[in-house]
Amino acid sequence: MKKEGIPNPNQEGSQHEHKPSLKEKAVFQLKEFFGMFLYLWVLFALFAIHHSIILVEKRINYQAQGFAIINALILAKLMLIGEDLHLGKRFEDKPLIYSILYKSLVFCVFFIGFHIIEEMAVGVIRGGTIGQSFPAIGGGSLQGIFSVGAIVFIALIPFFAFREIGRVIGKSELWSLLLTRGKRIYTLQARLQT
Repeated sequence: MKKEGIPNPNQEGSQHEHKPSLKEKAVFQLKEFFGMFLYLWVLFALFAIHHSIILVEKRINYQAQGFAIINALILAKLMLIGEDLHLGKRFEDKPLIYSILYKSLVFCVFFIGFHIIEEMAVGVIRGGTIGQSFPAIGGGSLQGIFSVGAIVFIALIPFFAFREIGRVIGKSELWSLLLTRGKRIYTLQARLQT
């Protein structure tokens, strides 16, 4: 299957392929960022609503929803940086499930690590010590940290599944499979990787 549209500027192809311009790279990165942001924002907004329900709050916590948007923006940018650093690319030549699970794990650790550093920096700026600023992830216990890690890991699996399938068969083909009506017959063609 042939990919349509602008190719991923991070992938190198043959010397006869179109080299994307700076504008094309920027548009591609903006689309990638928006998709990441949207997925993360929905995820964090649902976490905030879940938290409100558990605490039996009578009103919507708009501050938590605002933090969901800000965190989604920051973490989407972190995902782009992580991809530019080639985080999680180790198993891209193996069956997709390995790549999907590995990327979910790597970015889960990446997110939790960033959250810890972010909270510690904010705490030190506010005058606390590094030890006082260490965030109480999942209630602060080891089980709580693993619980939050497991939730983030599982939540990232569908995201990376769609991205990896799109990487292999092409994004336009993936969207066609998902959004067009009727019976479609698709065959995968082997692409020579250089």
